[in-house]
Amino acid sequence: MNQKQLAKDILSLVGGKENVGSVTHCYTRLRFNLKNNDLAEKETIESLDGVIQVQIQSGQFQVVIGNEVGKVYKEIEKQGNFSSEESDNAAQEEEKAGNIIGRFFEMIASIFTPIIPAIAGAGLVKGILGLVTTLEWAPEDSDIVSVLNIVADAVFYFLPFFLAVSAAKKFKTNEFIALALAGGFMYPTLIEGAQAIAEGGAEGLSLFGLPVPFIDYSSTVIPIIIAVWLLSYVNRWVDAIMPSAVRIIFTPTIVLLIMIPFQLVAIGPLGSYLGVGLADGITWLFEHVGVLAGGLLGATRPLLVIVGMHYGLMPIAIQNVTVLGFDYLVPVFLMANMGQAAAALAVFIKTQNRDLKTIAASSTISAFLGITEPAMYGVNLRLKKPFIAALIGSGIGGAFITGFGVTASAFVLPGLTSLPVFSGPRFIYLIIGLVITIAVTMILTFVLGFKDIEKKKQKTEPDVVPSDKDEQQSTVNETIVKSPVEGKMIPLQEVSDPTFAEGLLGQGVAIEPANGKVIAPFDGSVVSLFETKHAIGLRSEEGLELLIHVGLDTVNLEGKYFEAQVEQGQEIKQGDLLIACDIEKIKQAGYPTVTPVIVTNSSDYQDVRANDGTDQLKQGEWLLKTVKA
Repeated sequence: MNQKQLAKDILSLVGGKENVGSVTHCYTRLRFNLKNNDLAEKETIESLDGVIQVQIQSGQFQVVIGNEVGKVYKEIEKQGNFSSEESDNAAQEEEKAGNIIGRFFEMIASIFTPIIPAIAGAGLVKGILGLVTTLEWAPEDSDIVSVLNIVADAVFYFLPFFLAVSAAKKFKTNEFIALALAGGFMYPTLIEGAQAIAEGGAEGLSLFGLPVPFIDYSSTVIPIIIAVWLLSYVNRWVDAIMPSAVRIIFTPTIVLLIMIPFQLVAIGPLGSYLGVGLADGITWLFEHVGVLAGGLLGATRPLLVIVGMHYGLMPIAIQNVTVLGFDYLVPVFLMANMGQAAAALAVFIKTQNRDLKTIAASSTISAFLGITEPAMYGVNLRLKKPFIAALIGSGIGGAFITGFGVTASAFVLPGLTSLPVFSGPRFIYLIIGLVITIAVTMILTFVLGFKDIEKKKQKTEPDVVPSDKDEQQSTVNETIVKSPVEGKMIPLQEVSDPTFAEGLLGQGVAIEPANGKVIAPFDGSVVSLFETKHAIGLRSEEGLELLIHVGLDTVNLEGKYFEAQVEQGQEIKQGDLLIACDIEKIKQAGYPTVTPVIVTNSSDYQDVRANDGTDQLKQGEWLLKTVKA
């Protein structure tokens, strides 16, 4: 995968950097807040090599990439050269448009995604530490165990500091004042006071008659998030009323004098009690109806992943570990991930399609390591029945392990590398649950079967150009694409842009236009029209999807020399004028005018063949012929 080229293509197809309000990423997907989702060419982006799936959730335009998402994100940031101020304002406007549930889960995802690597790494070290002590590889009072304890506990103990920075970025407020709030929660007087209370030898503080309880806020999640959210409003309010001459000194002073006492009196205790109540509720649920709860969560977690709502469970799992010292959710997450891995593995064994076998192999490895989106989108959902088998298998496995009370001693990315976290007397039940999940999923995948993807036939001889009579006798499985422009036809492989030349967007041809008129090549509708008017996406009445891209890199002209004659969503008839442009001025501006004509859903067709009987084409003359698979 060429990350630089993929980033360039995605950025162009989402409507250009002008249409991007903000962009972030999680483990596997780019998350765009676009100014106008209608400008993004969803189907075309989905057809790019390196893109697994595209979806719109809670108003967010999400592009699932897989393991390389971080590198693609860096290229998009570099190429987009986004202004942080413009990005933040656009993101806030986009968030206001979403529903409250979608906005909540997007908020949780945005806060936790940046710190996941630290949490996952520390969690795995905690699992290794448990393995070292359980198997007595080192005495519990040894120096190596003490150092491993520091490595494993540092992130979780000081979690409010990590969340303060991440939440401040999310809520668009000062990160260093947010850190000061975390310092207020973690001040030694409170930590030591909470320990003294536990031993029965201390009482809390009092501020103007209001109690300031001694609470140990280490490893807590809810209090600091609420505090930083409130800080974003208080800081803006104080900043607005403060004279500019003294703002830099007195704004943070007043904000700290307001926020830290208030959070110690109200926010902290409320958040702490909420966290404890939530942990106790989860414990009650799993202890009283554990089999049902584990089964439902195991079967439905992949569905939460699809809509990006699985991040909402992350703070609950972390809170459970903090309050209880263990968690019931992470083991079930592991079952769900292993179900997706097992389904992809079964597809790898069963499929006869070499390309699908390659995708299934790589995505199986990723899923076993805890990253399931490549397996889900690239294999299981694509074939449908393997995905159903994975839901059933992980549901049964989740029910089994919760029935035997399997828990995790730390929060980790649920993959095979996290197994040490589950070490203990119930570890054997986790292993049995894994075997059940994998076995049931693979057996069901084989039993249910799936429609294998046929390998496309390679052309060995040039196609014969059909006569007018041939066109009249075309079957319902065939679609004729007339030439949208007049000019010289060029093989797609000779186009200088590798995105087109390598067929990343689909099969087709290119034409060097003789004039600036682009007409409709069939009866259908306008699916997408770039704001810069240099490209248009069409769909025929038979379902063929076509991209006409006038010139190369002409998006940089920002609409200059182009005039659209139709609107997005408009019905068209073959021969209707779509775009008028000044070819000569485009050339004088230094841009190639070669026009690729691409069938973007080529994978839906058994054959896409071009009129190779002539070099010079007239508008309306037969250009492409597709045959349904």
